[in-house]
Amino acid sequence: MKITFLLTWGDAMGGTEKAAYTQAAHLAPLHEVEVLSIFKTESEPFLTEGKAVTMRYLVDRTGSVPRPVRASTLTDDECLALASQPSELIPPSAEPTFDRLSDFEMAAAISVLDCDILITTTPALMMAMVELAPPRVVTLHQEHRISQLRGPTGEPMLIHAPRLDALVSLTELTTNWFAESLGQSAPLLATIPNAMPEGYKPRSDLETKVVMVAARMMYEKGMDLAIQAFAEICEEHPGWVLRIFGGGPQLNQLRRLVEGLGLHDRVEILGRSRQMSEEWAKASIALMPSRWEAFGLVMLEAFAAGVPVVAFDSLTGPATIVRHEVDGLLVQSDDVSSYAAAMSRLMGDDDLRHAYGKNALEGARERFNAEKISAMWEDLFARLVERRDKPERFSERADRAARRIATGGSRTFAVAAPVSRLSPSNDEQKAREVIIQAQDRNRLIRSGGRVAEVRNDVPAWKMAAINLELAADALEQHGVPYIMLRDTAAIGFRLAVRAEDGQRVLDALADSLAGKPVYGELMSPRVSAPGAVLGERLRNVGEVKGVRVFKPIVSESRTLRYGPAYGCRVEFWSEDEDGWRVSPGSATVAGPRLPDLEATGTLTVGDRQYPSTTAFTGRDLMWDIDFPIDVVYTWVDDTDAAWRARRDAARSAAGLPDTGAEAGDVRFRNRDELRYSLRSLATHAPWVRKIFLVTDDQTPSWLNTEHPDIQVVSHREIFADTSLLPTFNSHAIESQLHRIEGLSEHFLYVNDDVFFGRPLTPGSFFHSNGTSKFYRSPTSIPISEITDDDEGYFVAAKNNRKLLKEAFGRTATHGFLHAPHPLRRSVLEQIAERWPEETGATAANRFRSRNDLSVTSSLHHHFGYLTGQTVPGAISCGYANIADYTHHKMLTRLLTSRHQDVFCIGESAESEVPVDEQDRVLRAFLSAYFPVPSPYER
Repeated sequence: MKITFLLTWGDAMGGTEKAAYTQAAHLAPLHEVEVLSIFKTESEPFLTEGKAVTMRYLVDRTGSVPRPVRASTLTDDECLALASQPSELIPPSAEPTFDRLSDFEMAAAISVLDCDILITTTPALMMAMVELAPPRVVTLHQEHRISQLRGPTGEPMLIHAPRLDALVSLTELTTNWFAESLGQSAPLLATIPNAMPEGYKPRSDLETKVVMVAARMMYEKGMDLAIQAFAEICEEHPGWVLRIFGGGPQLNQLRRLVEGLGLHDRVEILGRSRQMSEEWAKASIALMPSRWEAFGLVMLEAFAAGVPVVAFDSLTGPATIVRHEVDGLLVQSDDVSSYAAAMSRLMGDDDLRHAYGKNALEGARERFNAEKISAMWEDLFARLVERRDKPERFSERADRAARRIATGGSRTFAVAAPVSRLSPSNDEQKAREVIIQAQDRNRLIRSGGRVAEVRNDVPAWKMAAINLELAADALEQHGVPYIMLRDTAAIGFRLAVRAEDGQRVLDALADSLAGKPVYGELMSPRVSAPGAVLGERLRNVGEVKGVRVFKPIVSESRTLRYGPAYGCRVEFWSEDEDGWRVSPGSATVAGPRLPDLEATGTLTVGDRQYPSTTAFTGRDLMWDIDFPIDVVYTWVDDTDAAWRARRDAARSAAGLPDTGAEAGDVRFRNRDELRYSLRSLATHAPWVRKIFLVTDDQTPSWLNTEHPDIQVVSHREIFADTSLLPTFNSHAIESQLHRIEGLSEHFLYVNDDVFFGRPLTPGSFFHSNGTSKFYRSPTSIPISEITDDDEGYFVAAKNNRKLLKEAFGRTATHGFLHAPHPLRRSVLEQIAERWPEETGATAANRFRSRNDLSVTSSLHHHFGYLTGQTVPGAISCGYANIADYTHHKMLTRLLTSRHQDVFCIGESAESEVPVDEQDRVLRAFLSAYFPVPSPYER
């Protein structure tokens, strides 16, 4: 069998290159294996493993002019011209190193490849492979990084994976994520870890006082964390040094950190080395401080020398390799002090270090030996080659690619599952999970590495309440006293118990949660590995500072998953020298200490009361927001024939066109966004009192108008002069919102294309003294008079600016984000009273006009600021233009990370995306992000 590996830089020093070389060497005895490198940048490969494999290059970049390695008649000028142009085969966002010259060379080489298996090693190369590989060549992509966290460089994965024959991941967690994200569009998925390099490797005697870390010096590798941790304990261990190998963009930053900590004689930054096997043999402890790590081949290199590892339990690799308290220690991610303590433990205990080192070498040889890993590859290759000439292979591939588009995908968007940041369960826990799942296979599945219940009826706030009830029930059933705490977090509840009752809590949870798919995430475990264990196993986790109880729930679409972020923290509060109780973690609204944990009041969640203390039961703390907050939407249904007739008649009467971009169709287009915006509000802002939907006598067919918290308001109810109706000018409608009967003083104004992306508190929008917040946009208002080319947004902003300059002598320079607008009814009334002529003219404009004001989205914020009634705030806000293919990528990222507080999905008048495709993508995204119906739907 002929096997070709495709690399970007075959002569580079990196984990991907080393893994490919190692794998090629293991397969070479039985197969014809070659490595095809797109670029040649050095005279020879940096890694010695690269010199032992058959290698050929396509583009030589070692000279002053990049040139094809093949015989070519291209002149130097022609090569330079091609190399100066961006690639059309691989977009710069996926990998900027490719260019037009490499496009032509890849097309020439890959399209005529005579091999059985072609293996790509980056998503960018996968893009080229699915386009260029001959039909009979089996296409396989081996993912070497954490696909879930790749960002722009990983976007090709979900887009092009359906056109592969197989997709191989290093860990089960990543494979499961592909399965949930791709669904029926997935090719053959497999999990195959990297193998230990073969051959003689010198072994460390573990007697040197050397702690060693080797990685590319990038933020994700966490070398700064390793230095900080070493600084905490190095004085306790005289003679020990930290030795750092590698190169990269953080080199100078790390050197400055070492100097700043006064560690120049204790930390050695040695750069890159070609003899890493020898260097590992000089070390006694290996560090893996990565903030995230796909697999961590460097840990296998350390194990090959018999060196134990101290690693952060980061996504996804360390827990796959390091066996906690067997061949190394795992520490909760980003907990530098605990990392330092783990390091110190091995530095100070020779017997423990030697025992772990012995286990590391023997265990790695057993679990990751070349023969075992190669057998997994051989089995996969055999299955793929066996069916490569069968007609159904091509038919199934076509169906997979078509299905991705049919279910809402575009050339740059794909529905994706959320990222799980939990390390995988160990084998013993997996076995128990299988038994629990078997109790109800129709309801329980495996998702995000844990057993989860499938439900489509749980909003975020209810998920937190469910977990609170689970924890409280266990404590009350077993007579463990507790109180409920309050803090400023937007989601999740906290219970405090006395530290001396900690084991009673663990016993109670283990008894109450036996046989249930409920987990406990350990807080700062001293002996157990960090991560989450089944609730029934909590009894034996040893010393911890608390546990976060959570029940995993996933939507039917697999695109919404609730995990530990929504859990209930049961914290073990210790007693200080003053007899006060001290939080083991973050502070409460009353601070990190309490005089006692006696229950002197209650807090209510849903229909249930929980014991608490008077420090939390009142709503009179300085920062408590105790006033009602409403929400106002303005909405129009452009598919309503009666409404369109009214609009067209009004435009004709005004001598305006009634079709096309000039008619403003984009601003009125209804894609059911309101339904999903209300879902986002219901799940992420349950504290809202009432919702007012302002319309031109239109009501969505799906809206539950009987719900007591929603009220449809006609334009006729808020316009004092109804002769100005009908109106089709959002500025005019917004100028009258303060006239809504029953509207609270404080409210949010929300367009239906704005969505609440994750749980938020009222404090995100208002201060407890009643002032409202605003969120400045980086977009500036041009310092010029109104021109015919100005969009309506800038026209109104310039009119606002003129009024503000005349009244306050201040010049407005910027607009505001496409976010919910926190407003005060009284401020709007003041604006109407101060500028009655201008606001009246805005209200009288049936269509956007050159004398419009933008009252709610701009003037309110500026006027309120200058009169001391509004203040700047901060919110994480995203914006995606559904009419732009490049913006579709943002939607995939939003689904996987859910990292924005709020986001807006708009549409530009000039569109490269057909309207029907926009509809399909937007609906697919919104239904994936917000699958839980709101109570406002019929």
